[in-house]
Amino acid sequence: MCVEKTFCRDSSLTVHQRIHTGEKPYECGICGKAFSHRLSLNGHQRIQSREKPYECKECGKAFRQSVHLAVHLRIHMGEKPYECKQCRRAFRENSQLTTHQRTHTAEKPFECKQCGKAFKRRPYLARHQKVHTGEKPYGCNECGKAFTDAAYLIRHKRVHSGERPYKCTECEKAFGDGSSQAQHQRLHTGQKLYMCVKCGKAFRTRSSLNCHQRCHAGEKP
Repeated sequence: MCVEKTFCRDSSLTVHQRIHTGEKPYECGICGKAFSHRLSLNGHQRIQSREKPYECKECGKAFRQSVHLAVHLRIHMGEKPYECKQCRRAFRENSQLTTHQRTHTAEKPFECKQCGKAFKRRPYLARHQKVHTGEKPYGCNECGKAFTDAAYLIRHKRVHSGERPYKCTECEKAFGDGSSQAQHQRLHTGQKLYMCVKCGKAFRTRSSLNCHQRCHAGEKP
């Protein structure tokens, strides 16, 4: 059944009708891509020109779109409006909450077509696929060891520098990477993020959950 949609301005009706007609009158002069709305073209052109007109007054970081600046400002304000109903952990972005919820459901929607291994996030899949290509573009100039991802190289360099920038807020113990710090802090909070979907038992670390799941599978490695 077709629902009749109404608008208070002729211009809004005109823009809406392009959904039905497929008309895209606004064309990018750089790449030729066309858009149904001028604002969409403006946002696209900023990406092409790398223009970042929206600047954070707190730290000076700039963004191409106002919505990205609004999300960034939550860092300074401490605002985390998206809360997980299972463990009450809160996030700045809805996409972060969606990714986090896969911890509870064990959902891994991004699958490698070469080996079938699945991942919670698309960047994890992209990183994994370099295993098949053998690509390791990030090399350490101290020891020559190479990595598939820039984040791995940054973390590795702390082995040479001894840097431990991630400190526990409870006991001041320091760590070389954020995941180790987050895992350690759960000792203080008692938080258990990793839940078994078969029996509901929860664990502080993913490795503990993986070990537990072998009980259900009857696996004895």
